[in-house]
Amino acid sequence: MANRNRLFWLGVLALFTAAFSASLRAATASSLKAQWVDPVAPLQAGEMIGAALGSAFLGFAITLFVASAFLDTIGMRRMLVGCGLCFLIGTGLIVGAGTIANGMTVYHLVWAGMLLSGIGWGLAEAAINPLTARLYPEDTTHRLNVLHAWYPGGLIVGGLAGVLPAAALPWQGIMALAILPAIGVVVIAATTTFPTTVQGERNIAFGEMIGEIFRRPSFFIWFGAMFLTAASELAPSQWIDVALSNRVGMRGILLLAYVSALIFIFRHFAGRIASRLSNSGLLWVSSLLAAIGLFMLSRAQSPVAAILASTVWGLGVAAMWPTMLASVAERYRRGGPWALGLVGSAGALSSFFVLPLLGGMFDRAKVEIAGGPGIFASLAPDAQRAVEDAAASASFERLALVPIVLLVVFGEIWFMERRKSRAG
Repeated sequence: MANRNRLFWLGVLALFTAAFSASLRAATASSLKAQWVDPVAPLQAGEMIGAALGSAFLGFAITLFVASAFLDTIGMRRMLVGCGLCFLIGTGLIVGAGTIANGMTVYHLVWAGMLLSGIGWGLAEAAINPLTARLYPEDTTHRLNVLHAWYPGGLIVGGLAGVLPAAALPWQGIMALAILPAIGVVVIAATTTFPTTVQGERNIAFGEMIGEIFRRPSFFIWFGAMFLTAASELAPSQWIDVALSNRVGMRGILLLAYVSALIFIFRHFAGRIASRLSNSGLLWVSSLLAAIGLFMLSRAQSPVAAILASTVWGLGVAAMWPTMLASVAERYRRGGPWALGLVGSAGALSSFFVLPLLGGMFDRAKVEIAGGPGIFASLAPDAQRAVEDAAASASFERLALVPIVLLVVFGEIWFMERRKSRAG
C-alpha cells in the first residue's frame, strides 16, 4: 500500500494531538481551578474541575460510539480533518473563556471547550484504530501498541510544556500550544488518500456488525473490562497533578511525564510480550501492577516514593488500552470499527464518571478531615493544603480497588484460554 507509512504517521499525529491536549489540560487544571473556580465555588471546586476534565471523556465516548458506526459513510479523511478542527476550537474556548465571560459562565465555557476537545479525540480514535487494523492485518496487536505508544508520547511533551514557568508563558499560553499539532492533522488529512476499511472492502453491513456483537454476549465482558482498565489508567493521569503535587513535594504533572515515558517505551515491546504470554495473560499482569501502584501512590509522601509508585503503576497500565483493542479486533472481526468504537467509548465513559467521583471523594474527605465546611473555609492556606493532601491519599486508595476486580476477570479468561489450548 503506497501511503501506508504516511497514513500510519498521520494516525500517530492525531493521537499525539489528543494526548498533548489532555496533558496540557491536566497540567493547567490547578491554575485554572485557582483562578476561575475557587473564587466562585470553593467547597465544590474539586468536583467541578473533575467534571470539566471529565467532559472531554464524555465527548470522546459519544463521538467514538457514533462515528465508529458510520466510518464508511463519513470517511476517514473527514473524520481526521474534523478531529483537528475540534482541537483548534475547543482549545480556543478554554484559553479565551476568561476574556469572553465572567463568573460561572467562564466555567461553563471551559467545560464546553474540554467537551469539544474530547469530540476531536473521539474522531481520531474512530478513524485510526480501524485504519491501523486495515493497514497491518498480519501484525495488529504490535502495531496498535506502537500507535498507542504515541499517546504517552504526547503526554510527555505536554507534561514538560505544562511546567514552563509563568515568566515564560501563562497557563493560557501553555494550553494554547495544543493548536500547533492540530493544524498539522488538518493539513495532512486533507491532502492524503485513504483506503477503505475492512468492512467497506468486504461490504459488511452495519447490521452484520451489530449481529456479531449481540450473537456473542462475551463481547460485553470486554466492554465492562474496558470501563475498568480506563479507570485504572486515564482517570488517575488526569487527577495526578491536582491531587499529588503538594503532598509529594513535586509537580504531579512531572510524574505523569515520567510514567508516560515508561509507557512509550513499553508499548513498543508489548505486542511481542503478548505473543508469548497471550493478551489475557498480559492484561492480568498489568492489572496486578496497576493495583499495587495505585495503592503505593495513596501512601507516597516524598518525591522518591512517588516516583517508585508511579513506576509500578505506569508499567501496569502501559499495555492496557491497545491490548484491549487488539483483543476485541481479533475476537470479533465482523464487529469491525463499531466493536472497537464500543469498547473505546466504554473506556472514555469510565473517565467521565470516575473523574467527578474522584473530585467528589476529595471534596468530602477534605471537609470531613477539617471538621466541617465552615472550618475548612476558615483555615489558613497552609492548613488547607495539609487537609487536601490527606484527602488526596484517600481518593487514590479507593481507586486501587478497580484493578483488583480486573484480576478476577482476566484471570478467568486466561485460565479458560489455556485450558482450551491444552484440550485442542
